[in-house]
Amino acid sequence: MSTATALPQRPPVEAAAALTGFRPGTGFFIGIDSDGCAFDAMELKHKECFIPNTIRHWGLQAVSSLVRETAEFVNLYSTGRGLNRWPALIRVFELLAERPEVAERGVAVPRGDRLREFVASGEPLSRAGIAAYARAHPDPELDRALAWTDGVDASIAAMVRGVPPFPWVRESLARARGHADLMVVSATPLDALRREWGEHGLSRHVDVIAGQEDGTKVQHLHRATRDRYSSDHVLLIGDAPGDRDAAAAAGVLFYPINPGSEAASWRRFHDEALDRFLTGGYAGDYQRALLAEFDALLPSTPPWRH
Repeated sequence: MSTATALPQRPPVEAAAALTGFRPGTGFFIGIDSDGCAFDAMELKHKECFIPNTIRHWGLQAVSSLVRETAEFVNLYSTGRGLNRWPALIRVFELLAERPEVAERGVAVPRGDRLREFVASGEPLSRAGIAAYARAHPDPELDRALAWTDGVDASIAAMVRGVPPFPWVRESLARARGHADLMVVSATPLDALRREWGEHGLSRHVDVIAGQEDGTKVQHLHRATRDRYSSDHVLLIGDAPGDRDAAAAAGVLFYPINPGSEAASWRRFHDEALDRFLTGGYAGDYQRALLAEFDALLPSTPPWRH
């Protein structure tokens, strides 16, 4: 471990509003994504919660197998992995509309025009955000979107229980605690984050839990770290290209959790990368090598186009 002195632990703050009032306890900051990064819940949520509700609420029963294949590609097995639910849903609709098998079955895919307007509106990409937008711009598509997101959240609350963190997550957070300030940086609703991190006793390792209600991951990082830490003392850990892009947009470092090799990625962070981060040996060639490995894992082109 680094020669940095571990500081006493502070109790975690489980409220996104704490971001702007956050005060550093150390000279280093680590943000951690949740689904698919810290917890092995991403496939369960999408396959058993998001996709069934997409089929049901958007009237896509006649092409259910195509919806499943398309949504799994967008949300799990492509460069779209980890997208916020609203841009991801729009992307699913776009890809479905391109598929000749859907047209052959006479199924009308939702256009998503009102959803695009909502995403571009500047409202938070959350349940509260779309509800506010729908009140100001009443439309049946937005009513259906609200029913869909409520259905997804209800399914997650009922389904996602007892899903543990990946191996080496707990050990990594415990090792980093006191040497760096730790924050959950996620596009997941805050209630789900509190439940999942609390269920497994991980919330005691972090200072703040921030979810979709407080904006994007870039906004999380800016609000918590800007003018408080040197940029090379801030690290985001994530499993998706969007996490990598958020770190780049915020001007901070990124550590990738490689999809399919999550336990090995966390073991490498515990044994090697954390020390490099704390001692100034992370930026540069070491990070570039990790990113090259990560960037080769997820395709941008759907397999049905080949």
